Amino acid sequence: MQHKTDIIVIGAGPVGLFAIFELGLLNLQCHVVDNLNKIGGQCTELYPEKPIFDIPSRPRVSAQELVDNLLEQAKPFNPIFHLNQQAEKLERKEDKLWYLTTSDNITICAKCIVIAAGAGSFVPRKLPIENINEFENISVFYSIKDKSLFKNKKVLIAGGGDSALDWTNDLFSMSEITLIHRRKEFRAAPESVSKMLELEQKKKINFIIGQIHSIKGNLGKISEIEYKRDDKIYSLQTDFLLPFYGLKMELGPIAKWGLNLEENRIKVDTEKFETSVPSIFAIGDINTYPGKLKLILSGFHESALMAQKCFYYCYPDKKNIFRYTTSSKDLHKKLGI
Repeated sequence: MQHKTDIIVIGAGPVGLFAIFELGLLNLQCHVVDNLNKIGGQCTELYPEKPIFDIPSRPRVSAQELVDNLLEQAKPFNPIFHLNQQAEKLERKEDKLWYLTTSDNITICAKCIVIAAGAGSFVPRKLPIENINEFENISVFYSIKDKSLFKNKKVLIAGGGDSALDWTNDLFSMSEITLIHRRKEFRAAPESVSKMLELEQKKKINFIIGQIHSIKGNLGKISEIEYKRDDKIYSLQTDFLLPFYGLKMELGPIAKWGLNLEENRIKVDTEKFETSVPSIFAIGDINTYPGKLKLILSGFHESALMAQKCFYYCYPDKKNIFRYTTSSKDLHKKLGI
């Protein structure tokens, strides 16, 4: 599948969302790629209820509320989101367009790339098991796209956080669920824990204390999983393993795109926040420059200046007339005011 747009924004966090707005004011269409399965970046994934106090005009706003407002602000410009997939291969072809291929083998071509990936991509923490790669995306999954795959199957869910318990509570009605965690204390929301314990008490799920020790199987399909408890090894049969041990941040494939890096951050100028490669920009926490402050409001400022240069690349023969949203009837029309 291939798409064509003006700008590809990598990252759907607050800075990426505001970039859509700034680019939209200049008639630039965006496709957005994010490794998470929902919009909002770190704000949504790590601390949706956390209050933020340094957003101009907002004495106090929750991270999720900020994301919701930014998404509402960007809606008039109809961004296309490609979620739950990583930006992998980037190449420039003879037509002078950038071609970005995602982990779902979707290709998007555009005149400019805007990297707004925060501290990098969220990637799952994997089990420290030597042969785990043999089973990934066949019988081991770190996220769920189609839960019908697990219908009437034996499923082992590993972890003690929100994802592990939420999926335990969701899948028990269609699958034979076993939850494994190293202790009986959990990091999940109290109501999720209570529901899981109630299901266990009613024998609708199985819960075992232990740590996964090894995986046995053939051609990517699990035949048996061994787990360790009190220095003893036990085994159980399962069709699928869903390890939910949280996420970690990595720069990922972006590190191989030939950009000028400094301590895992992308170096940019402070006039237009362009990288060492023309028409590729970096805004937000992922960039670095003298005096850089890792603040959301700094990313908003960077977005506005980046958009001006993107206009030049997309419309080299047009003059960009600066307008204020308070008084421009043209901008009011775009915003549906």
